[in-house]
Order: sequence, then structure tokens, then C-alpha cells
Amino acid sequence: MCLAIPAKIIKIDGHKAIADFGGLEQEIRLDLVDAKENDYVLVHVGYAIQTIDEEDAKETIRLFNELAESIEE
Repeated sequence: MCLAIPAKIIKIDGHKAIADFGGLEQEIRLDLVDAKENDYVLVHVGYAIQTIDEEDAKETIRLFNELAESIEE
């Protein structure tokens, strides 16, 4: 089973980008997708593998946060 995390593209430099994972910024690769700044993408092992719409990204982030909170309790 694979896990891909949604992130927002902040800055692009060629095939590299800085992505925001809910406050954590990481460099990712864009070799597999055609994305632009402010797009949301699913990221797996450092590669954006799919672009997604903002609503789906925010809902997935909400669910991840809800899961994390339930684990902390």
C-alpha cells in the first residue's frame, strides 16, 4: 500500500519545487506532473504524482489531522 500526501506548490524551479505540507516546507520533484505555483499535488517519496483540486486536498488534510488527533488521545 502506498501513501501520498497532499501539498501546495509554493515555488517552482525547473523540475524541482518547494511544497507546503501544512506548515512544513519540503523540496519535491515535478518530473511526473505538469503543475504550477499554487496547485495542489499528491506527493509520494518526494515526487508529485498527481495534481488534485484544492477542495479534495483540504478535505484529505483535514482527515489526516483528525486521524493524528485521535492517535494522540
